[in-house]
Amino acid sequence: MADTRLTLVKGDIAAQEVDAVVNAANSSLLGGGGVDGAIHRAGGPGILAACRELRAGPYPDGLPTGRAVATTAGRLPARWVIHTVGPVHGASADGAELLASCYARSLHVADELGARTVAFPAVSAGAYGWPLDDAARIAVHTVRQAVTAVAEARFVLFDDRAYEAFAAHLP
Repeated sequence: MADTRLTLVKGDIAAQEVDAVVNAANSSLLGGGGVDGAIHRAGGPGILAACRELRAGPYPDGLPTGRAVATTAGRLPARWVIHTVGPVHGASADGAELLASCYARSLHVADELGARTVAFPAVSAGAYGWPLDDAARIAVHTVRQAVTAVAEARFVLFDDRAYEAFAAHLP
């Protein structure tokens, strides 16, 4: 991934002017709190309508943990939202692998879409209880090792603590 630039931003992921914004979604895909709620609120009803179509079609039981799928971005400045479901910390023995899969599969979906810039939140590091330093380590390592056409992978962190955790894992 030598050609992909990893950047950090402290701010609102829903305000990022990128090709695709990654949503730390819940498996229902129907909105929630944290990043998920912020993206749905800012993006408007188009995102929810697209998620309902996914539930009516290929994901009637919801999106499995570690997977990723794209929808419109509605009113967001991005073109697409890539929804991924992170693991709840401690809920399964393969949690770290599932968390890494969120980032890897999101990049795969971005490549399928032709997205060159992607904004990531700290998946699972909020309500799902993943320790911030470990979440940052897994995220940065996975994105750094990915084979992708994405030119910029931007980690958008909500506060100083998250920003510092991610910064500690970048060269």
